[in-house]
Amino acid sequence: NGGGKIRLTGGSVRPPAGEATKSFTQLDLLCQQLLEMGLERGDAVIALGGGVIGDLAGFAASIMRRGIRYVQIPTTLLAQVDSSVGGKTGINTPQGKNLIGTFHQPSLVLADTEVLTTLPLRQMRAGYAEVAKYGLLGDAEFFSWLEQNWEKVFQHDPAALMQAIGRSVEMKAEIVARDETETGERALLNLGHTFGHALEAWTGYSDRLLHGEAVAIGICLAARLSEELQFCPPHTAARIGAHFRAVGLPTQVQDIPGPGELPSPEEIVRIMRQDKKVRRGRLALVLLRGIGDAFVTRDVEADYLVEFLGRATG
Repeated sequence: NGGGKIRLTGGSVRPPAGEATKSFTQLDLLCQQLLEMGLERGDAVIALGGGVIGDLAGFAASIMRRGIRYVQIPTTLLAQVDSSVGGKTGINTPQGKNLIGTFHQPSLVLADTEVLTTLPLRQMRAGYAEVAKYGLLGDAEFFSWLEQNWEKVFQHDPAALMQAIGRSVEMKAEIVARDETETGERALLNLGHTFGHALEAWTGYSDRLLHGEAVAIGICLAARLSEELQFCPPHTAARIGAHFRAVGLPTQVQDIPGPGELPSPEEIVRIMRQDKKVRRGRLALVLLRGIGDAFVTRDVEADYLVEFLGRATG
């Protein structure tokens, strides 16, 4: 560079905390700030934070100069086991969650379990919902292990944390490697998310309901629906709900804290219709044949879902 000093960093940006930061407003602001730093196509964006920061920074990197590299350094349990792995980036809109985004793989994901000791308990619980999801969708033995060892995970036992995070990342990486752009099997990773995303949108992406909390409720609804449709054995939903309650996670729509009324079944389904996986007007739901055996179906009619949610929230 002509004898000049090599510039290792262009600067830093600290967006506001919270799911509401995944917005067009914050994306525009971040892109403007990155351009003002003079980032070139050969440079990289480093996303240091939770899932919101990773999704927003990754999206900005994917569209900056038609794509520059980015590195994920996830600092929450949820980000370490889920959002930092797989290359999904995006923002939310009033119509729904993650409806605007790209697939843009990070050049590196660096997860340090030591940082999890700084997390509030509520954030740990929210991330744990995603950990449990992996056992429910494809590894019954892992879910059984979690039932026996979840307290060690929350006590930050190094071996337990490594097992929980390692198995989660391993399962997601294997699925993403086979279906990077979600044309088939990757949809299984959305267990609990179709219901959950609708609840998040209804709460305005506020701290009233964290993403992992919404997923926990969504998983319990999916399990209950699976039982009602006789896809899975009786008591499957009760087992999942009991484990989530033991951990301290919400398990039903009625657990969403106030103020204000709860969403009606019709409103939940209306928002669900905006889901990215809708095809020809039909919702894609991830349901269970049992613990560790998830599948995708488009055979549940919206009217039936309204009736089901009426029973589940009544």
